[in-house]
Amino acid sequence: MQTFPPALQAFSRRTRDALDATGAARGAVERQEPDTRSPSRYLRWLLRRQADLVAASAVVGALWFLPSAVNPWLLGRAIDEGVSHGSVMATLPWALLMVLSITLGVVGGTLMHTSGVTGFLVAMYKTIQLVQRKATQLGHVATRRTPSGEMLSIAGGDADVFGMVFEVTGRAIAALAAFGFVAALVLGESVKLGVVTLIAAPVLVGASAPLLKPLQRAQASERSRSSELTGMATDIVAGLRILRGIGGERTFGDNYANQSQRVRRAGVRAGSWQAAVDALSVLLSGLLLVLLTWLGTREMLAGRLSIGQLVSFFGYAIFMVWPISTFFEFVQKWVQGLVAARKTIAVLGQRPAWQDSSDPVPLPHGAVIVDESSGAVLQPHRLTVVVSAVPDDSAALADRIGRYLPAETEAVSLQVDEDLKGRAAKRAQTQKEAELASRIAADESLATSHWGVSFDGVDLSRVPLDEVRARVLVNGTTMQVFAGTLQELLDPHGRATRQQAEEALRTASAEDVYDALPGGWQGVLDERGRGLSGGQRQRLVLARALLADPEVLVLVEPTSAVDAHTEARIAERLAQYRRGRTTIITTVSPLLLHHADEVVLLLNGKAVAQGSHAELLASNAAYRDVVVRDMADEPDQDPTGGQE
Repeated sequence: MQTFPPALQAFSRRTRDALDATGAARGAVERQEPDTRSPSRYLRWLLRRQADLVAASAVVGALWFLPSAVNPWLLGRAIDEGVSHGSVMATLPWALLMVLSITLGVVGGTLMHTSGVTGFLVAMYKTIQLVQRKATQLGHVATRRTPSGEMLSIAGGDADVFGMVFEVTGRAIAALAAFGFVAALVLGESVKLGVVTLIAAPVLVGASAPLLKPLQRAQASERSRSSELTGMATDIVAGLRILRGIGGERTFGDNYANQSQRVRRAGVRAGSWQAAVDALSVLLSGLLLVLLTWLGTREMLAGRLSIGQLVSFFGYAIFMVWPISTFFEFVQKWVQGLVAARKTIAVLGQRPAWQDSSDPVPLPHGAVIVDESSGAVLQPHRLTVVVSAVPDDSAALADRIGRYLPAETEAVSLQVDEDLKGRAAKRAQTQKEAELASRIAADESLATSHWGVSFDGVDLSRVPLDEVRARVLVNGTTMQVFAGTLQELLDPHGRATRQQAEEALRTASAEDVYDALPGGWQGVLDERGRGLSGGQRQRLVLARALLADPEVLVLVEPTSAVDAHTEARIAERLAQYRRGRTTIITTVSPLLLHHADEVVLLLNGKAVAQGSHAELLASNAAYRDVVVRDMADEPDQDPTGGQE
């Protein structure tokens, strides 16, 4: 039986390749892949993956239902055979059986709660793992396709819904078994009442069908607006430092407040429909109770039922409210699950952009790098600085060398304007899904076609992506500092010695971070490096990239947030640290340019000049304009190394 934490190998190309030798092993891995063809298929796949826990929950749930299901029958027998005749001895066996059923019910309830919570956690964390593994598989492409807020909503909200679907499924199966058991008892006592019970239950559940569609639409509206709110909060937190700098806190705060009110209104609408379904459940269950009691009384007055049987029927009627309410709850949770699954499969169903070539070629060592788009030729074993008046042009070159898709397009949100109704909403949803499919197709076409960057004549599209990632490291401006110890941040895989880590930290001039952290290497950093200045975070990220020691290291504006004195130290140490290895830096900083073996000048994205810093400064007016302008425009910076 699978228990927490869930084991998962989905979206793992290496695992699939390793197990590809045998069909049985390959099938086992394939069953790990979620079924994303439709929301209902995904929910069924999730339940099948936990079939043993569902079965266990249903079995112990049946024990939980047992006292309420069987005790009315036992009580009726005790009345007819013992109480009516004034015989304690005749009543005692039935009383002992009732005590036994109650004991089993207590045990069953405890076990059902345990299995239900276990299944809830497994389903919830399985979804979180799936999103995490899919994001890892997609890499930087993930945020090109889906807003980060939607991914967070899936992991933080929809995962809970899937846990609730699992928990109620086991109870619903147990309720169905208990309902059938009681129906059999009723049929044994009175065919008329048994038939009424069997017919009335599905009719009562089916009566809620007209309310389910508006309930689903209202819940989808709440889910979409909540996802948008989460994404907005993520963006605000990420850019809070900038917002404070430009005085934009109030504007974004007002936007967040307005969106919060939209979420509240959507929640009220969803709650209203939910209340209507719950009220209908109570009303119809009560009507069934009244009907069975009335019919049972008529049967007793007609002499076809005894007093004990009438008491039993009254107990059956009260009990029937319980499984019917559970059926209603299952339907409601299933509807919520479909809403959550629609968003989930939109993410999990995405194919990775990168597909290895059918004729892969290893990446040459010590290769000359040629970028067809810009015409830049970058020599191996040298420190080359790429200079551009437009930082996006040099950053795009870095992305091409690292085989990263450009991030110039906004992610496609599958949220639909909740004010649209009927066919208009369906058309809007279809258009968004078509837009996402088009984006995926465009990514795949771009990623698998001729890439345009070659290493000694070998185009990167022919090199396995894992090899590119292992040997070419691009350290961009969006790299993050994660929560954990300083050692885990610098050396997440535990491959470096302490001496190597200290040397990388010194090269990045980040010793002050080590000195300031209580505990040194085991000092704990907060999420996103809160408490550190911008320059300190940048220097830690640089140290992490240096410690990875890739064959080709591409640094994008590595000293943009540090003061001039710190930048001078980094420039000198970096040149020494990477001597003899291929290093490419995009910057216009004269301090780094001074240590460059070669400089490439980009104008309008094209390489127009190449040579040493001194040569270009003396002979190229365009180069002088870019470099001298940067020196004139250089802002005052924080002496701690962080531009605040």
